[in-house]
Amino acid sequence: MRKSDKKIENQIRDVLTDVCEDTLKGYEGFLWVTHTVKFCSFPQSLKIVCVFETNQDRANFLMGEGQLHVSSTIQKAFGKVGVQLKNADKQISYDTRS
Repeated sequence: MRKSDKKIENQIRDVLTDVCEDTLKGYEGFLWVTHTVKFCSFPQSLKIVCVFETNQDRANFLMGEGQLHVSSTIQKAFGKVGVQLKNADKQISYDTRS
């Protein structure tokens, strides 16, 4: 991993840690947020996954305004560090741990 890749990784981790702490407070069954990235094509390759305890927790989240709120929060958080998610609908997904 190049030095610039480590800097990007740390930046991603910092942003998502803040988003995770915020989301934990507001949504039942939310567990964590994780990501994958190919540094050679960052930020287009960045994939963010919000993980929930159960399918029902995920469904409840998606039925309400949670998805819109969390997606917006993620985009704003990355925007503050100069990273724009050009296709957030495809870059942010929601899953369960099972």
